[in-house]
Amino acid sequence: MMLKPARLLLALITLVCAPVFAQNVATVNNKPIPAAKVDQVVKQVVAQGKQTDSPQLREAIKKDLIAREVLIQEADRQGFGTRPDVKAALENARQSIIINAMLADYVKKNPVKDADIKAEYDKYKAQVGDKEYHARHILVPTEEEAKAIIAKLKAGAKFEDLAKASSKDGSAANGGDLDWASPASYVPEFSRAMVALQKGAITDTPVKSQFGYHVIKLEDVRAAKIPPLEEVKQQVAESLQQRKLQAFREELMKKAVIK
Repeated sequence: MMLKPARLLLALITLVCAPVFAQNVATVNNKPIPAAKVDQVVKQVVAQGKQTDSPQLREAIKKDLIAREVLIQEADRQGFGTRPDVKAALENARQSIIINAMLADYVKKNPVKDADIKAEYDKYKAQVGDKEYHARHILVPTEEEAKAIIAKLKAGAKFEDLAKASSKDGSAANGGDLDWASPASYVPEFSRAMVALQKGAITDTPVKSQFGYHVIKLEDVRAAKIPPLEEVKQQVAESLQQRKLQAFREELMKKAVIK
């Protein structure tokens, strides 16, 4: 069968235009929504691990993009894009997107090494030590008050009762109970006095710190429970990466001419 010239031209135009039409999932008031845009959103959603790529997901995203296009066209028609507050918000969003892209690139080019993670973990273990201490304390503003409390304890008063009645610390309601913690959790003066005590003993003299005067009782001691590196590796890596980013920001601030 021979096609007439007019029909042949129409057939050729249809063949040429078909791929172009296939590149768009819809048009809204003659504004095309590219299929590539759907693909991009699908990748983002799938990357978040919440859903898998499926026809249902793609259809939902397509409907959402159509609705957004309808809304943005109406917002543009009403001139919202020219409002000063909207322009300011757009500029803030633009800056955030560009900055986040730069920082993500910095992280990619400056990854945290396994050796750094191991060194940080070993440093943490050394700071924590191999023991944990269960202590109570009574915190008062003056040395005289602390001495008076020690005298009452030596006379047979109950530590928990005096803590509830006299301590200015948040642990007072629990009888001064500080629960289990490593010495590194406390200020140096407190830690030194605490680790020097025998189980069940109370400090003979007030312990001065930046917070006031402490009377300390050591309830018990046990081996420290430090999780293995494998359990905290990701957490340590993220902490080190944040430090790298902070150092990067500070270096840029130093170089900047700020008046």
